[in-house]
Amino acid sequence: MSFNIVFMGTPNFAVPTLDKLHQNNYQIKQVYSQPPRQSNRGMKLEKTPVHIFAENINLSVRTPNKLMEDFDFFKSLKVDLVIVVAYGQIISKEFLSIPKYGFLNIHASILPKWRGAAPIQRSIMAQDSFTGISIMKIEEELDAGPVLLTEKIDLNLSSTAGEVESKLSYMGADKIIEAIHLIQNNKAQFVAQNDKESTYAKKIKKEDEKINWNDDAKKIIAQIHGLNPRPGAYFEYKGEKIKVWKSIYSEQGGDTGLTLSNELHIACGSGSIIITEIQRPGKKIQKAKDLLLGFPIPKGTQLQ
Repeated sequence: MSFNIVFMGTPNFAVPTLDKLHQNNYQIKQVYSQPPRQSNRGMKLEKTPVHIFAENINLSVRTPNKLMEDFDFFKSLKVDLVIVVAYGQIISKEFLSIPKYGFLNIHASILPKWRGAAPIQRSIMAQDSFTGISIMKIEEELDAGPVLLTEKIDLNLSSTAGEVESKLSYMGADKIIEAIHLIQNNKAQFVAQNDKESTYAKKIKKEDEKINWNDDAKKIIAQIHGLNPRPGAYFEYKGEKIKVWKSIYSEQGGDTGLTLSNELHIACGSGSIIITEIQRPGKKIQKAKDLLLGFPIPKGTQLQ
């Protein structure tokens, strides 16, 4: 059975799936991605990672500001299946009934847990023991559609959002191929989610970024690693926002927020953390021991 596929995706997380579809010689009729945005310095418009990759493999890319603007063209494609991976726009109900086999979404959690915008970050920050990938059918309610496939990976205190995202991006690509095979062979069995067990992964906000030294040390480490590589957790020292990228746990206690050594060993509400990777504003990420050579934070310092 030949499939006409439309792919919708935007960030690096979506690229392995598009690559996998291309490698498996699926007929990708059209790629949709978010419009080019100005770079951080505002000098030029930058295409999304999916946009760049699609053009490199000679696929047509459309970037409407609002998907509804492209409704007539989309309908003319006579598409069988749409694959969505972190596209960044809500798919309205007018679109959902057009493809013969609907819209399949790769969601970075084991649904119904962590529906929403930041499932990887929230899972790590909640100190979950595992997360994973769900292949689900898109319906009107956000991330609430029936699930076809899932696969788990273990999490631990050292897991960072960037590392987990990379693993799940490739896992999701493999699972999409498996899902398509099931659909093609009329073996796809979608299972409804239990809404009573759902949790919501709300978008990361600025108030999530500042470290509160009154928190348990493991909670702080989960915050640090859950916000790595973006946007980063921080504490304030000498008027600077110092971002912390990696840390390890220690059972040693002390006065909350007090440095217990000259090596950025910091007491928390319970336990303590030892910072291993750190960054001053406008500087590169460094090993903590290297930063401290030119920017000492001595034992007995009270951090905010």
